[in-house]
Amino acid sequence: MTTNSNQVRIFDTTLRDGEQSPGASMTLEEKLQIAEILDEMGVDIIEAGFPIASNGDFEAVSEIARNSKNSVIAGLARAIHADIDRCGDAVTHAKHGRIHTFVSTSPIHLKYQMNKTQEQVLEIVTDTVTRARNLIDDVEWSAMDATRTPLDYLCRCVEEAIRCGATTINLPDTVGYATPDEYKKMFEDIIERVPNSDQAIFSVHTHNDLGLAVANSLAGVAGGARQIECAVNGLGERAGNASLEEIVMAIRTRSDALPYTCQVDPKFLMRASKLVSGASGFAVQYNKAIVGKNAFAHESGIHQDGMLKNAETYEIMRPEDVGVKATSLVMGKHSGRHAFKDKLRELGYDLGDNALQEAFRRFKDLADRKKHVYDEDIEALVEDEIAIAGENTKVIALTVIAGTGGPQKAILTMDVNGKHETREATGDGPVDATFNAIKAICPHEATLQLYQVHAVTEGTDAQAEVSVRLEANGRISTGKGADTDTLVASARAYVSAMNKLALRQQGSNPGALQAV
Repeated sequence: MTTNSNQVRIFDTTLRDGEQSPGASMTLEEKLQIAEILDEMGVDIIEAGFPIASNGDFEAVSEIARNSKNSVIAGLARAIHADIDRCGDAVTHAKHGRIHTFVSTSPIHLKYQMNKTQEQVLEIVTDTVTRARNLIDDVEWSAMDATRTPLDYLCRCVEEAIRCGATTINLPDTVGYATPDEYKKMFEDIIERVPNSDQAIFSVHTHNDLGLAVANSLAGVAGGARQIECAVNGLGERAGNASLEEIVMAIRTRSDALPYTCQVDPKFLMRASKLVSGASGFAVQYNKAIVGKNAFAHESGIHQDGMLKNAETYEIMRPEDVGVKATSLVMGKHSGRHAFKDKLRELGYDLGDNALQEAFRRFKDLADRKKHVYDEDIEALVEDEIAIAGENTKVIALTVIAGTGGPQKAILTMDVNGKHETREATGDGPVDATFNAIKAICPHEATLQLYQVHAVTEGTDAQAEVSVRLEANGRISTGKGADTDTLVASARAYVSAMNKLALRQQGSNPGALQAV
């Protein structure tokens, strides 16, 4: 439909495929926040979830559909009537809604996963695409494992899906197997051979198992696709999806080789990355393209010399174009409230009076303990404060006794629904003792799945940012905490995860809802 156009639609699947990453489950509030920034930054289609998977997923898709202002809101559905009907109900309130339905087409999937013949699957395509189109005008159909499907059969399926009303055809590299040349040629061949291909937009959806997701996505566009399915930070199953931020900036930076346009405003990329990282509990690697901490950092003397003379010597993009400040204003203990508020505004935060007051108090405490307070310190502090603000259970004070003599002991005071509770506990190390003290105050059966610590900045006085992931009854929740004291950060992260787990209303379906 748009193979002669240079406009590429950005289809974000952070809230669906991204959330299928083990341990990346998000709360309704987190999903709404992410959807809001995706809508604001100009993402064309937001795949908000898998409505049949759980009541929580249905609620999330429905709420995002109600709140969306510009983006098309899509829900995913297997090639099953109940899935399609549930998806239609979830997106019905969207200004622009879409049902995205899929079925496997490769021989290995048909034999071992579906136990069906090619003709049976072709009948399923006819039946389910027709049903979806009777519910809504915008229907996307995906051939799961398209890149391992015989071309002749794939052409038949695509032609039938378009005939039955599919307006977008997605041909995913579901297992990250293809190479760019292969993926490009597949689109060229299908668009040429399928007689009604001009009636649909073709879409790419690539996985990063061989590290080729972004390259394959751009190759598919060169082959005629005009929609790219991707996720913030490359979040997704196994090795992840193509990274939205890399796709957007590749198109923007290399317009000479990639003569396409997309309407995503890149200035939102860093904010979106941090929001998704915080919600999922998946830290962004330091050398991650576009949004990594080191993406615009230079330590080599030769590089620094070149940067001082002309930034283009070693930077092909301007950091401010993706929402990163070109320089970091060092804040210290003599900085006032006004300067602090201005710094927060620069970093993209707009706090209410109470939250600002508490964040400023913590900033001053931090400045007394640290020689330099960097932007990353302030961001970690504010994110921690935002997380704490909505919690009923908070860490008030912590004393830990540790050493080679043992035993390690933690004395913890917490605010539980406005009442202070203090307990002592021992453990196999100071962190274990701290977590045992939390359990003594707030007994629970959750198990610790992940405990991760990284330094926000360099130096021995750096803030520690801790991620904790808890699991109970099949539900997973991630919490973060930041402090110059690693044990205090650990306690805050654990309590944050515990609070989220207690409040989480959405369940999970243990069935393997495999998807494109």
